[in-house]
Amino acid sequence: SWEGSDRRDRLPANWEQLREDRLEIDGHRCVWRLPSGKRCPRKATDVDHKVAELDDHRLEALQSLCGTHHAKKSSREGRAARAKKKASRFRPPEGHPGAVR
Repeated sequence: SWEGSDRRDRLPANWEQLREDRLEIDGHRCVWRLPSGKRCPRKATDVDHKVAELDDHRLEALQSLCGTHHAKKSSREGRAARAKKKASRFRPPEGHPGAVR
């Protein structure tokens, strides 16, 4: 879901062309690797950034995924971000590097 996300606003003006180009490069097939090492046989419906935190829109930084694997990757990234945010709440604030302790 895009609700509450500014991700769509950060996409470049030529996103639709980039999306089509990436799908074409990947043969319109999901590039997710299954536990067997084989590539997912499903049709790719989504184009995703390989590294979510980076707004790198080069074709090399994008990948074609089926809806199931895109949701799985996004869910994993969301859990990791929430865990990182939660952990930072319990970290004591860093003091000024010039302060005497």
